[in-house]
Amino acid sequence: EVQLVESGGGLVQTGGSLRLSCAASGSTLDNYAIGWFRQAPGKEREGVACIGTSDGKIYYADSVKGRFTIFSDNTNNTVYLQMNSLKPEDTAEYYCAADALFRVGSSWRLPGLYDFWGQGTQVTVSS
Repeated sequence: EVQLVESGGGLVQTGGSLRLSCAASGSTLDNYAIGWFRQAPGKEREGVACIGTSDGKIYYADSVKGRFTIFSDNTNNTVYLQMNSLKPEDTAEYYCAADALFRVGSSWRLPGLYDFWGQGTQVTVSS
């Protein structure tokens, strides 16, 4: 079973940057889809980005394309989300999630496909 721990959230001004980390333990991330999701108060959980650790496929929500970058470091079993040009509407609790790549595939936006979740890290962007 995979355990996920997010870190790197915080308070930043509009236009600033943050790098979120999702550290995995309990299993290597071979053949996994790792997704980043976010949830703002009163809103549904939203898929932000996803990476396939073995096929290298990457997906982004339209709202973050060109500003966010997802990448993995297989040597330390960690997936990152580099967030640049942050906007107040990016304010949310950010979660990483993992499941077998064959289960998630191109349906990466669906939270219900992921069995393993981290505890979340808060990102607040001030205007």
